[in-house]
Amino acid sequence: MRVLLPLLIATAATMMPARPAHAETATAKPLVIAHRGASARMPEHTLAAYRRAVEDGADFIEPDLVMTRDGVLVARHENEIGGTTDVALHPQFADRKRTQRIDGIEVTGWFTEDFSLAELKTLRAREPLPALRGIWYDRQFAVPTLHEIMALLDDLVRSSGRDIGLIPEIKHPTHFRAIGLPMERALVDALATHEVARRVPLVVQSFEPDSLRTLARIGADPLPALALLQLISDPATWPADVEATGGHTRYRDLLTPDGLRGIATYARWLGPHKAQIGEVVRGGRLEATTLVADAHAAGLKVMPYTFRPENAYLPRSLRSGAANARHDAGALAEMRLFLDAGIDGLFADDPALARQAVDAR
Repeated sequence: MRVLLPLLIATAATMMPARPAHAETATAKPLVIAHRGASARMPEHTLAAYRRAVEDGADFIEPDLVMTRDGVLVARHENEIGGTTDVALHPQFADRKRTQRIDGIEVTGWFTEDFSLAELKTLRAREPLPALRGIWYDRQFAVPTLHEIMALLDDLVRSSGRDIGLIPEIKHPTHFRAIGLPMERALVDALATHEVARRVPLVVQSFEPDSLRTLARIGADPLPALALLQLISDPATWPADVEATGGHTRYRDLLTPDGLRGIATYARWLGPHKAQIGEVVRGGRLEATTLVADAHAAGLKVMPYTFRPENAYLPRSLRSGAANARHDAGALAEMRLFLDAGIDGLFADDPALARQAVDAR
């Protein structure tokens, strides 16, 4: 997920106690989403991380999807892969490093769209947060394709006896469409080839509303159970598809009651940053906005991101120990505060901790 600016809190809905949750969402057990797999334990977006997430009790696994030069969907958090693979150690790819503009931001590195799948398969994943999470598993795992993830999901569903859901995010679809690699049809076609996609819960997420509307239109027939989730970035910014067409709707406009009702015409879920739900203040208390209640009133379920177990990502009032240390008790306390605020699920880097928080309610 994107790293958001501090003004998230300032531009979120007015701080006040949230109203009671919508009856449908108030009674359902919140879902544990394995953010990039069990990414606090294993290198993100590897088959090993997804398997570990299921073993740790995740309800859904979450692959972020980008595309190769030859149009194959693969799992990386971004199409820039210098931070998540060992591509810099491969001299034959040194000349692939370049700078390009993606969603209005200049990015330098190596990009999946410059590699064929065969070339990408020569790379190995590495931990993008080594100071926090170590490098013990670096260069052990390949970059998986969506087809490989679906085969793993089928195996995990059969072996566990659980209906483990899939909640992929399509990354930068406006960018990929502009370079001749439209993602929506490729995603629907890939999912439709796997029978397991029609047997388990399936949700697709994006920061771009037009991409989700396209999926709603083309995905209903081959994937009748497909649900969609609108992600929310920095409220002061525009979705990439809106900005590309000269539109004026910012993310903060999507968070108004009218904006939420608009989202509900094509999506069932809302995925805000947790700061848009509320702020954990001194004394370990959550000052909640009205967003959860407003979303429920519009018929949306709420799935905030991202809950992480290290002090660096915890509210100041819940930290203990060294700055880079894990603090499981603090992470559990934070998740419980948001669960008590009425959220319907959460994206967590450590699904074992999230499972513990949900099951303790």
